Amino acid sequence: MKKYILILMAIFASKAVLASEINSKLQLEQAIKANHGKVIYLDFWASWCGPCRKSFPWMNKMQNKFKNQGFTVISVNLDAKKELAEKFLVENPAEFTVIYDAKGLTARHFKIQGMPSSMLIDRYGEVKVAHSGFFTKKVPQYEEEIQQLINTK
Repeated sequence: MKKYILILMAIFASKAVLASEINSKLQLEQAIKANHGKVIYLDFWASWCGPCRKSFPWMNKMQNKFKNQGFTVISVNLDAKKELAEKFLVENPAEFTVIYDAKGLTARHFKIQGMPSSMLIDRYGEVKVAHSGFFTKKVPQYEEEIQQLINTK
């Protein structure tokens, strides 16, 4: 796989990482590996994030619209308390993978600056596009970026 997977694996090997942190990193690594060959929309979010509430229905729509074309959404929640994320998900159900990273180590690895932050990973494991924030007026652009990567084989 590409170098970002190798970097994640190196981070997992760190002895300073707690068991719960390793779990979230392993979950992300496994989710990415399980979807190798697909276009992945990787989204970092938190329950307190207003734009995240707007992005969830859209991500569900994209998951359902493009899943048969080799596309998937993987989200990483960064709330310190899992209960906050669970409450958010009751109000904003996710039809895609949700990984909890209470310590935010994966977010630090990807240098996440704002909420939500997302990146599009191509079928070969390379990050091709990154966004900070979610703007409804940019939805056509987001969808075009997804479609372009889906069409690239």
